Amino acid sequence: MKKPTITSLTGLVGLGLLATSSAYAGGHGVSACLITKTDTNPFFVKMKEGATAKAEELGVSLKAYAGKVDGDSETQVAAIETCIADGAKGILLTASDTKGIVPAVEQAREAGLLVIALDTPLEPIDAADATFATDNFKAGELIGAWAAAAMGDDAANAKIAMLDLAVSQPSVGVLRDQGFLQGFGIDLGDPNKWGDEEDPRIVGNEVTAGNEEGGRKAMETLLSKDPGINVVYTINEPAASGAYEALKAVGREGDVLIVSVDGGCPGVADVADGVIGATSQQYPLLMASLGIEAIAAWAKDGSKPENTPGLEFFDTGVNLVTDKPVDGVDSIDTKEGTDKCWG
Repeated sequence: MKKPTITSLTGLVGLGLLATSSAYAGGHGVSACLITKTDTNPFFVKMKEGATAKAEELGVSLKAYAGKVDGDSETQVAAIETCIADGAKGILLTASDTKGIVPAVEQAREAGLLVIALDTPLEPIDAADATFATDNFKAGELIGAWAAAAMGDDAANAKIAMLDLAVSQPSVGVLRDQGFLQGFGIDLGDPNKWGDEEDPRIVGNEVTAGNEEGGRKAMETLLSKDPGINVVYTINEPAASGAYEALKAVGREGDVLIVSVDGGCPGVADVADGVIGATSQQYPLLMASLGIEAIAAWAKDGSKPENTPGLEFFDTGVNLVTDKPVDGVDSIDTKEGTDKCWG
């Protein structure tokens, strides 16, 4: 794929840049930007809420931008340029193209901005000053280990549909996919990409753009390839919801195991209702609030956040949510998951 380039400010309207802002009295000249993949996915809605609340608390002026759809890297690049021109102290970024956006991030850092990746590590991860994220590989590994244990001996004969994020293979999608496969007991190919595994249990990989329509279409495509699919990995809960609708349309909703990642309130409700067997819950509000704190500290004294010991990022935590616990895999039930959920 062609890497996006910095666009001129005059092109922002044509790119459909979506922006909202909140300026607070007493901000002491400290401003920050939040750039998410979309402004409709509940995960990013909650992330914006967390950033806004912490900005208000600390007196930071915040502007929020979002792509038109998941995968719209061009708009994100344009937003970075706007933040540089506006004199922001820092940027919180969930990148759609984790490799292609790096030149824009480098320009921001050269201009003196602190750039923190939220949820989705850049490639390389040190292209950002810091990363606040779920351990996405662990999130995938938890649902993979749970699915294998829930199936028992039948796991050896599984027929697995892999519903991924995007053809550009952003880091968050690769980590969750590869974590799931390892947790399920499938040998990985190159752990830095998905789709090169040789295990015959994998029916195929299709992309979903992380939304319900994409999940439905991807599931339909893989069912046409093998109607006997009995395990479905999904990049997130909107995609899982679409996969369920496709299965329901062919009368298969009751005998296919669906697992996912996110832990939003609708997703936890789907676990409680049996639509999803288990999901790995992450905490976007915490990611964003910590990010605003880090930008405020950077503006005050030039300090940068530290990583979790032994990791290349700051781990904001993950919990497996299921009402059907299995031996050897730590989990919380949907009651506790509901207390912790978002969206």
